[in-house]
Amino acid sequence: MGLLRMQQPFKLSVQFATDQTSADELPTRTQFRRWVTLALEQQAAIVIRVVDIAEGRELNHRYRGKDYATNVLTFVYDDTDPLSGDIVLCAPVIVQEALQQHKLLMAHYAHLTVHGILHLQGYDHIEEHDALCMESKEIEILANLGFLDPYTMPDEVTTSS
Repeated sequence: MGLLRMQQPFKLSVQFATDQTSADELPTRTQFRRWVTLALEQQAAIVIRVVDIAEGRELNHRYRGKDYATNVLTFVYDDTDPLSGDIVLCAPVIVQEALQQHKLLMAHYAHLTVHGILHLQGYDHIEEHDALCMESKEIEILANLGFLDPYTMPDEVTTSS
């Protein structure tokens, strides 16, 4: 049975702030909207910003104290109603990870977008129980989008002929 979710009204702005990745390696605004729609459980105003290494590194350093670019950062603005926040995706890191992990690039973007949207809504993966809950939700949403379990490496997936 498919994922039953009432579609919540939301505002979505997508910003492409990278020249390190070709346009055919970036999701479209329509793809982002579809991914957000399935992951969002409440009204929200969201900005998705796709950045390059320099901006990704700067944001990760400034807000997390880590001196490297990471794949996804989520910024929640707690004092707003409806919920609002920013999801920052670092394109070159995502491309590199997809290649290293033998994943389809759009599947990896979808996963990280869903992951960021869940964080925006308060999901977390610090404690094992919370991580299992969040991962289960990600797997379900991605399956409904037609993507494989992102936590299973491709060589662990068996296919029938």
